Amino acid sequence: MRNLPSLKALKAFDAVARLGSFVAAAAELKVTPSAISHQIRALENQLGVRLLERANRAVYLTDIGRSFSERVVVGFNELEAASLAIERAPRREMLTIHSAPSLAQQWLMPRLRSFQEANPTLDVRLNASPTPVNLLAYEADFDIRFGYYPAQPGVRRMPFPPETMLVLCSPKLVSGDKAIRSPIDMVGQTLIHSEFNLFSWRQWFEAEGMSEHYVDKGPRFDRSFLSISAAIDGQGVCLENIFHAIGELESGRLVAPFGLSGYTVQGHSINFLQSRMHLQKNRSFQTWLLAELGIEDEGV
Repeated sequence: MRNLPSLKALKAFDAVARLGSFVAAAAELKVTPSAISHQIRALENQLGVRLLERANRAVYLTDIGRSFSERVVVGFNELEAASLAIERAPRREMLTIHSAPSLAQQWLMPRLRSFQEANPTLDVRLNASPTPVNLLAYEADFDIRFGYYPAQPGVRRMPFPPETMLVLCSPKLVSGDKAIRSPIDMVGQTLIHSEFNLFSWRQWFEAEGMSEHYVDKGPRFDRSFLSISAAIDGQGVCLENIFHAIGELESGRLVAPFGLSGYTVQGHSINFLQSRMHLQKNRSFQTWLLAELGIEDEGV
């Protein structure tokens, strides 16, 4: 605990030091001269030194009082500057979201405009990296993570809905003599691998009963959005989370030759400190995100 004199006592001392008079200090602070005298006496008793000398109705600073006054003036100037800075600062709050990179680029960022429009006084900072942030150190308000991470005290985890893994390719690959129309047509196709997917091409071939046809080769990427870009360019067929590819499907840059149903994984989750959900900005983002995902908050 800081051992500081009272603010009233410091203000009284500062006024007397500047004005050289108890009466003038009392007038400035709109109190009585006796109140000023009481505050000065209490301050001197706390510090154990004499700060002022009185002679012929005049008030003089002692050497210690003069040194103390100089530092008190600096302190009050800093407080005044800090107050002015807050008064002049824009009245806006910042919401910091951290997200797994592919979800940030492919799904979240294109949707944030609607959140911003609904919350015009709130600024959003979106950071993306594969490594989770430390929510307990307030590095972000929300962390959208991919995969499994151990539970942390005070951090609530809300899973995304089951995420469908889709076979995706350029429209060019679903026409012509070698068009992809059924799973058996995947034999011999160039497979684009997302190295951190929770459902791999090997698992897909096994689930389709074609494990003997799986060949472990093809270009590999450590980010889903890179695999999606390669598929758009016609470099092969990718196996991707629908959350990552929904924009490309809607635009027609990618097609799902076997439809929009498929094998599901539990990939992403939204993580946040439950103790900070009293903040309006946090409640607003959680409500918006759950609506975008089409899920409800069922409580802790």
